Amino acid sequence: MRLPVTTSFRRVTLLLVCFFCFSGAFAQQRALSPIRLSPEDKERGLNGVQKNFYFVTDTVSDYQNAGFFGQKLRPYLASNPEALAYLNDYRRQKSLFLAERFVFVGAVGLYGQQILAGDEKQYFNNTQKVAAGVAIVSLISNAFISRNTNTHLQRAVETHNSMLPSARHSYLWRLRPTTVGLAATSTGRPLLALGWKLR
Repeated sequence: MRLPVTTSFRRVTLLLVCFFCFSGAFAQQRALSPIRLSPEDKERGLNGVQKNFYFVTDTVSDYQNAGFFGQKLRPYLASNPEALAYLNDYRRQKSLFLAERFVFVGAVGLYGQQILAGDEKQYFNNTQKVAAGVAIVSLISNAFISRNTNTHLQRAVETHNSMLPSARHSYLWRLRPTTVGLAATSTGRPLLALGWKLR
């Protein structure tokens, strides 16, 4: 009777060891794969729309939703603390955006409730003045909150991709110019124009 218990124990132990080894290799492969945003998401600039980003990696061929706070992107960025810092900034900005929306909806609801609060309709009593002021301040704060929200997630992806081993080249490759063009002097002599992007 003792022999089957020992054999099954060995099998379970071997199965668990294989599971943990392969899951670690998969997590490392997941963290080392480059991330590409969808073409629409790459073009989002300052004050862009506040909707979810979509991304694709080398291991997955279909675009995945990154989630409202970018939480589905976090496992891919886990090995890079700088990219995680940008992702945390993105999450903070999205939380502020939600809080601002709740304040705005609450102020509009309070204003609407005060219209029908009395025997006759009132459109500008003191409570409504405060509610209108809070709604206006909320809308103005939305412009400041959503200004750089999208760039935080884009920077997180760029930072992750720049730290991958495939992105690391020799120092001469890193010093290559980002823009190349031709210019002319006032006398008409051609000049070569080079530009570098500082990180």
